[in-house]
Amino acid sequence: MVELTLPKNSKMTGKGKAFTAAKKDGGQYRTFKIYRYDPDGGENPRVDSYEVEMTGVSMVLDALIKIKNEMDPTLTFRRSCREGVCGSCSMNINGANTLACTKGMHELGSGDVTVYPLPHQPVVKDLVTDLTNFYKQHAYIQPFLQADASEREKEFLQSPEARAKLDGLYECILCASCSTSCPSYWWNGDKPDGEEYLGPAALLQAYRWLSDSRDEKTNERLDKLEDEFKLYRCHTIMNCAQVCPKGLNPAKAIAEIKKMMVNRPAKGESPAAHKAAPAKA
Repeated sequence: MVELTLPKNSKMTGKGKAFTAAKKDGGQYRTFKIYRYDPDGGENPRVDSYEVEMTGVSMVLDALIKIKNEMDPTLTFRRSCREGVCGSCSMNINGANTLACTKGMHELGSGDVTVYPLPHQPVVKDLVTDLTNFYKQHAYIQPFLQADASEREKEFLQSPEARAKLDGLYECILCASCSTSCPSYWWNGDKPDGEEYLGPAALLQAYRWLSDSRDEKTNERLDKLEDEFKLYRCHTIMNCAQVCPKGLNPAKAIAEIKKMMVNRPAKGESPAAHKAAPAKA
């Protein structure tokens, strides 16, 4: 049986605050129940309720900004692009990880809207989580092209067919929605080096570079993933694919890496045959 030790002051106790909107004739209103926690305050987390007048509110992020600007300036959350590109405003909305800026109110049906921080991450404050470990795991897979260009006199071209293999991989915005929705990552994502599961986001990016016809470090990349934890803790639960706001499928990428592990050449042989030969300049 799994035993969990919760951090100090992590259990929700007490009653949250309630904020009501000034009523307008013909106005439409909706209640947002938002997780609140300030580690520096010494109090346990609570859920505050905000009655929001919905004029001009089409996305959940619109409501959060309206709450902060007009009702409660202490509410803390991340946001930047408002276009589903930066991944800053990832959070748990009505029980599912997603981006607040692209989650439309029309998608949430009727009733109250619950907003919580991403699960299984230390809370910095309110809806802001500490993603230090998440970024460290992304750095581990070395997310950059590795090829010897010292003897090349012309640019390293890539055929359209080889480029097409990267579709569905490069679009990841590192919002962490997938990894923080994965039970395997919850149990194995923050263990000591050598005993941690890297999670869907990092492994999706690992496959992006393993699939790149220009990259020359296939065997070295596979070596970094070949242990019982970093790759093989994935049990294809598919939560990652269900919540990805970009419609990507990390579980499929992980399965492809496992196939590459089985079919990889022996040490000293040529790189994996799955890669298309680069186009000639």
